[in-house]
Amino acid sequence: MAPVRHADAPAPGELLGAHYEYCFGCGDGQPHGLHLQARTADEGVALTAEFTVLPEHQGAPGLAHGGVLATALDETLGSLNWLLRVIAVTGRLETDFVRPVPVGTVLHLEAEVTAVAGRKIYSKATGRIGGPEGPVAVRADALFIEVKVDHFIDNGRSDEIQAAMEDPDQVKRARAFEVNP
Repeated sequence: MAPVRHADAPAPGELLGAHYEYCFGCGDGQPHGLHLQARTADEGVALTAEFTVLPEHQGAPGLAHGGVLATALDETLGSLNWLLRVIAVTGRLETDFVRPVPVGTVLHLEAEVTAVAGRKIYSKATGRIGGPEGPVAVRADALFIEVKVDHFIDNGRSDEIQAAMEDPDQVKRARAFEVNP
C-alpha cells in the first residue's frame, strides 16, 4: 500500500527533535553522538536531516566511518515513523557507500516511506555531501517493523526504561502514539 501521512503527524517544516536524550543518532545526551537534526518534509511521508561529521566519527584518517554513515541513514529512516505515528524498529538496512565523506562535511539526508504492508514499513534514504544538490555519498533501503511499546520494556534495561518513562519529554512523546490501537 502507498504510505499515508497521519493526520496528527508533525507539521511540514517542523523540527522533530530527539526521540530519546541518550540515542546515539539524535540525542543531545551523547557527547560523541551524531546529534542528527530531522525536519519533516512539505508533503507526503518524507523528511530531511543533517549532521556534521566530526573527528570522533572518523574511520580512516580524515574520513567518516562507514558504520557512522549507516547509523545516520538508520536514524533518518527511523524518524519517518513519526509521520506515520507508529513505533517501529529496524528490520533490515541495506547501505550503499558511493563516495568517501570527509571529516567536517555536512551530510544532507533525504528519506521517504515508499510502501506499507501490515506491520512492515519500507523506506529509502540518500545522503549528499554539502546540501540537497551535492554529490551522493551514501544511500539506503530499509525495512522497519511496527512494534508495541512492550518491545522496549521486555528487552531494554529496566533502570533506563524507568528513567525514560519518568522523563516528561518521553511521556509527552508516548502520548502522541496513544491514538494507535
